[in-house]
Amino acid sequence: MDITPRKLNAFLLFKLPSAWLCGVRVKNIDTTSCTVSVKHRWINQNPFKSMFWAVQGMAAELTTGALVTGYIRNSGKKISMLVASNNATYTKKATGRITFVCTDGHLVEDAIKKTIETGEGQTVWMKSIGTNQDGIEVSTFNFEWTVKVKNEK
Repeated sequence: MDITPRKLNAFLLFKLPSAWLCGVRVKNIDTTSCTVSVKHRWINQNPFKSMFWAVQGMAAELTTGALVTGYIRNSGKKISMLVASNNATYTKKATGRITFVCTDGHLVEDAIKKTIETGEGQTVWMKSIGTNQDGIEVSTFNFEWTVKVKNEK
């Protein structure tokens, strides 16, 4: 996979500046997983002095979207990607450093292969779990990604 944390973080700065300003940073990515970290700070807090849900969502979505992007790039094909649906569960106040991890690279790999083989759009649900520095789960996000080979004209 030619996507690196450094390249993804530069992408955030220039293409998704709100995520970058809130402190969302990619820490690790490989073929099966992606890890993104964000620290609770004044700029990303809610009125209850914890991390705003949307900042958690940006970090969680990035763990899944980076994996999708990586497999699309590796395929050498023009493939569209879109979040069709998502949901989240919050189980603890998000304070301190929150780390989101998605380990569903194998699922998107299969979806990309299938859309290339059939030409039909595919959907895949990917999960990202956020934990605090004590290893306690604070939130879980699920994203339904759609991928489809673009028609060449």
